[in-house]
Amino acid sequence: MKKRGLVVRAIPALVAGMASGYAAASGFQLIEQSASGIGNAYAGSAAVAENASTIFSNPAGMTQLQEREFSAGVTAVQPSFKFSNSASSAGNLSAAGTGGDGGSLNFVPNGYASWAVNKDLYLGLGISAPFGLKTEYNNPWIGAAQSLKFEIKTLNVNPSIAYRVNDTVSLGFGLDWQKIDAEYRRLAGTGLAPTGLPSPPFPAAIDVSTITSVLKVNDDAWGWNAGALFNVSPATKIGVSYRSAIKYKLTGDVSLSADGTVAGATALAVLTGGGKASNVSADLKLPDTWIFSATHKLNDQWELLGDLSRTGWASIPKLDIVRTSGVASGAIAQTLNTDFRNTWRAALGANYKLSDTVKLKMGIAYDQTPVKAAESRLVSLPDNNRTWLSVGTQWQASKSSTLDVGLAYLFVKDAPINNNQSATLQGLVNGTYSDNAWLLGAQYSYRF
Repeated sequence: MKKRGLVVRAIPALVAGMASGYAAASGFQLIEQSASGIGNAYAGSAAVAENASTIFSNPAGMTQLQEREFSAGVTAVQPSFKFSNSASSAGNLSAAGTGGDGGSLNFVPNGYASWAVNKDLYLGLGISAPFGLKTEYNNPWIGAAQSLKFEIKTLNVNPSIAYRVNDTVSLGFGLDWQKIDAEYRRLAGTGLAPTGLPSPPFPAAIDVSTITSVLKVNDDAWGWNAGALFNVSPATKIGVSYRSAIKYKLTGDVSLSADGTVAGATALAVLTGGGKASNVSADLKLPDTWIFSATHKLNDQWELLGDLSRTGWASIPKLDIVRTSGVASGAIAQTLNTDFRNTWRAALGANYKLSDTVKLKMGIAYDQTPVKAAESRLVSLPDNNRTWLSVGTQWQASKSSTLDVGLAYLFVKDAPINNNQSATLQGLVNGTYSDNAWLLGAQYSYRF
């Protein structure tokens, strides 16, 4: 009973941990929902069901667990986004530099618990962060009018149920309450704004490169997930799962601030007409995801794993941020022309049983970016296709305790960018991003 109480007290702590920032995977989807999967590059994610984190990848997998299980972990993500300039044009910011490294160390925590009501019916609860992004550049830099900082944070609470239909088939279902917070910080423009611009109306030509714009929005919404697990034979399992799209009505405000100079203060006064902020709203539909997975034991030592997934990123063709108060109410404050496409991810992995207590893991994966072309690549998301190389180990410390550690390196293809927003005074960013990322995670699982 004492250990059970520790588990209950750990769950609120994990919820609080979601407030920290974290970095993007392909697009800004985070598949690092259990560090135990890192070693296999998340191959077999919807079929492996090795601990309670199956609640996220396939709730039907709970039927493969013991009477009560708890699993918690954290993944450290260190991305790197370095820009090399070719032919950018950014007015007063043209000589301001290339922004340094837009990536930084961040952490993705998770926690899961499952309970067997009887031998066929299981209940579970998962706490995770399915989407996240953070890019932050030096101020100023050549692309500062397009982005200085862009951060997305999510929290997902996922009560679930699973039922064993028979020895071959198990089904699972879950509800997802998801909260999102986003912050977007940039300079208001690259230089002098002429009179007569429609939104907002400028009564005089002013230097908007001295003004910082800060947008903050949030919302919460509901979605669902479901899955099926098939024990085809004692050696082979097949899993299929689906997570629904989630629709948000983001609300918040956009505020302006000067750089502290007299010119900046004057520009701010002219730009705002005495008011520094206005309310805004935006419609956002985060993508759905399909996963098809399989695992197969070749013998007592070797196990093979495979994964194929599809994410519906085309649900975000663009994001219009609309003012809902002030003299420019109804006007578009900012448009992010994402032009995303649907993407595929494929992964292969293998496990080797070194002893009764130690398992070695390895994996490789190919992860497709939702960004179609250099013209639609954002400095806030300098993403491209990447290849995962992963290794890990699992140590069964006792009959009830297991510890997983995984390490992955992501080779990201160089990402050309030719994003021209000169018409809205945000300049042309033209060059190439050199990206990569390291992942290091640990997961502790307890059965009682």
